Amino acid sequence: MPWDPVRLNDGHSIPDRFGTWKLGNGQSSVDQVDQALSVGFSHIDTAQFYANEEQAGIAIRESGLARSDIFVTTKYSGVGGLDIETSVQNSLKKLGLSYIDLYLIHQPYLALPDIPTTWKKMEALKDQGLVKSIGVSNFEVYHLEILLASAKIKPAANQILLHPYVNARQAPLLEYCAAHNIVVEAYSVLIPVTSQPGGPVDAPVNSIADRLGASADQVLLAWAKAKGAVVVTMSTKKYRLEGYLAAGDLLLTPDDIARIDEAGAKGLKQNHAFAFMRRLALVALAGGAALGVCGYLGIDLF
Repeated sequence: MPWDPVRLNDGHSIPDRFGTWKLGNGQSSVDQVDQALSVGFSHIDTAQFYANEEQAGIAIRESGLARSDIFVTTKYSGVGGLDIETSVQNSLKKLGLSYIDLYLIHQPYLALPDIPTTWKKMEALKDQGLVKSIGVSNFEVYHLEILLASAKIKPAANQILLHPYVNARQAPLLEYCAAHNIVVEAYSVLIPVTSQPGGPVDAPVNSIADRLGASADQVLLAWAKAKGAVVVTMSTKKYRLEGYLAAGDLLLTPDDIARIDEAGAKGLKQNHAFAFMRRLALVALAGGAALGVCGYLGIDLF
């Protein structure tokens, strides 16, 4: 296998996965999940919020694969204001499954009335056998500190945004999760090539890709793997999915990783500077408009 499953702190193992965010629903969603399974992905990641659990379930059943050969993640997203107990039952019904491999709290603000109370409900789902592993998504260090202070069962995973342009910001979170044996799952790893091309990361990534005979997206996936993360990725293109699986065989050197990290940090600073200048421009524009109105009304501000 190009990507080796990662062992969770509860004894189960998690393979890298095909994500269904942005796939939408309908037959096309079924087809995309089916395609991912057919090329070799064995982990399907969905959520209440994605509104495609039912389509994922159809593809899983139609794949002909044994239930034990497919790892399924879904998330409590607070859809419809429903509680965790009701939500997990709805997810099981839509997926057509008797259990979920990994169930996550999609966002920390969904932990109502508080994180400890919500986590106890998650622990109960595991105790009841409805889910095999429980975890969180988008939790920061201080959220995890609150959770671990009263948890009987550690979260098995924390699914977070991770790509070179946020690596410096996420580094303390990666370190904290590693120290507490919580697997990090990385989503949006390909942002530098899909949404933010032309940034500082392009040069080292393209150079490494040329040396290894790989594509830029494969290098970014290998970078995330080197960070110890389980990657969540998706594509509607079969050849890209095959390339993503093959990326598991790429080995980056420490120098490769350092170059990408350094370029990502430069990009983060540039983004902060751009955001600051944009805010200044908006303030100046608003101020100019206010002065114009005052002048029109004959109000002297000076």
